[in-house]
Order: sequence, then C-alpha cells, then structure tokens
Amino acid sequence: MIDNKKEQERAELHRTIWGIANDLRGSVDGWDFKNYVLVMLFYRYISENLTNYINAGEIEAGTPDFDYTQLSDDEAETAREDMVQTKGFFILPSQLFCNVLKRADQDENLNETLEGIFRSIEGSAQGCESEDDFKGLFDDFDVNGNKLGGTVPKRNERLVKLMNGVASMQLGDYQDNTIDAFGDAYEYLMGMYASNAGKSGGEYYTPQEVSELLTRLATAGKTEVNKVYDPACGSGSLLLKAAKVLGKDKVRQGFFGQEINITTYNLCRINMFLHDIDYDKFNIAHEDTLTEPQHWDDEPFEVIVSIIWTPFSVSTLGLHTRNNTDFCFGSHGCSHHCS
Repeated sequence: MIDNKKEQERAELHRTIWGIANDLRGSVDGWDFKNYVLVMLFYRYISENLTNYINAGEIEAGTPDFDYTQLSDDEAETAREDMVQTKGFFILPSQLFCNVLKRADQDENLNETLEGIFRSIEGSAQGCESEDDFKGLFDDFDVNGNKLGGTVPKRNERLVKLMNGVASMQLGDYQDNTIDAFGDAYEYLMGMYASNAGKSGGEYYTPQEVSELLTRLATAGKTEVNKVYDPACGSGSLLLKAAKVLGKDKVRQGFFGQEINITTYNLCRINMFLHDIDYDKFNIAHEDTLTEPQHWDDEPFEVIVSIIWTPFSVSTLGLHTRNNTDFCFGSHGCSHHCS
C-alpha cells in the first residue's frame, strides 16, 4: 500500500531541489551542484540542531522565551565548551544559517562570510574528541571558485539563490519526517546527475530500498547489536539503515566504516550527523580498505554489511546497469572479513 504522506514529502523535496537546479542551471556543473546543495543542507541542519538543543535546555530550566538565534556572540560564548563536549561542534548566533540568510543578499562578501563560518565550525572541534569527525567536512564547497561565477558579485548572487532554495525545503522536524530527507535528496541528486557526469552511480549511493532489504537480512532475529561495520561504506546508507531498522540506541557501541573516495567519505560523516548520530557513536576512516584496513583494535563486529560495485556492464531483471553488484551481508563474529 502506498504511503501517501511519504510520497508527498518526497515529491515536495524533489520539486524544491529541481527548482534550485533551474536557478543555477548553466553556471554550476551538475556533479558540483550536488555537493553545493548537500553541504548547504548540512549547514542548515546543524544550525537548527544546535539551536533547538540549546533552546530546549533553557526552556526546561525555566526560560520559556529563550531564543538562541537572538543572542549576541559574546553572550553565546559561555556555552561553547559545553556544546563542543556534547555536540562536537559550536556555532555562534551570527553564524547560524537563518541569521546569515537574513542578510545574505546585502552581504557583498557573502562568499568570504561563508568560508569563514565553515572554517570556524571545523575549528570549534580542533583539539577535541570530535576533531576527526569535522575536519574537512566543507572542503567540497568552494565558495571562491569560478564554478560559481567569474566575479565575486556573480558568486554571491548564486550563493544567495542556493541558500534561499535550501531554506525553502520543507523539512519540518527532521526526526519526524517519514522519509530520510537528506538521504532522499542525495539519491535524487545522484539520479539527476551521475550518468551525465560520467560517474558510476553505484560508487556513490545505494538505493534506499536495497539498503533496507540487505540490512533487514543482516539483522534478522536480532533486537540489538554491539556495532555495525561497512568496509566500503560510501555515503553510509547501509550503516544508517541499521539505525533505522533496530533503532540507533540498539546499536550499542556505534557505527564503523571505511571509504576511499574523499568526497563520499565527507558525505558519509555529514550523513551521520544528519541522522542524529553523535560524533562519539561513529568512526569513519578515509583509507583503502584492501591496503590500509582500519579498526583492527576494535572488538568483533556483530553485523557487517556491504555492497561492492564491480566494473562490469550487465543487464539483470530487465534493469540495465553500468555496474555489477556483489552483495555481502550477515551477522559475524569476525573482526574484519566476511566469508
């Protein structure tokens, strides 16, 4: 039976993404456009996530009208240490997505403003446990490159359009959405641009339905596990499906993975945050799993999930694909390899 609410949410999200694409058509290559949208969406999300967390704490403490977005940066600084320990990062009120958006079309140096904010967010985790989880997260968002325009005014004009487009996405309370909003946006963008960009789509994403099927097979009969591991995790779809199928609190020690592609590695870490997986509950490594395997010192993974894409052109079940897919899934006591 069709879930009408889910389909309506998905259709609305797709319309918004398509609208942003139309606004930037002819200026930003599709493959690069995908990165710009996803990173801007991440920036909006962590801004709202931090704001909601702080506001909820203040309201509970007896300040019902408290609004973090209205604080001065000096007032907010007192919360920095606690927020970095709790959330793994910190954003000043003036740096929040909503506040930057309010003055974006009047900011003649918007590109520099955003670059400084992104560096500040990454820098807030420097020297802390979350440093590796935030380092380089915004590297694929080049605010000063010619891809956005040949002049600063042109770049800023497109950055304003991008921010307005992302702000118009009706995400509501992220955790209450019936669709995986970020994951769905990611998959939709891949479908729009992967073939045109000459990329092998399966290298970058796995359809959500496939991810859920494999995860349910791997966790069959289990109500909780110690941890989940994916040796070629891509953007993390299989790891995150385990959180959805079992419940994130039922993966007791967290989510572990390894990814060789730097862009996809960054997106995987972003994806973890967007699914409310705290920095201390995931460990994603950027290495070649075959030559530089990580996580050897961890106790055995109870569940290992993976989809391996191999470079063969096949036609299966009437679906013409550019890649053959080898599926590996199961519950194991081994520390690294599946048989």
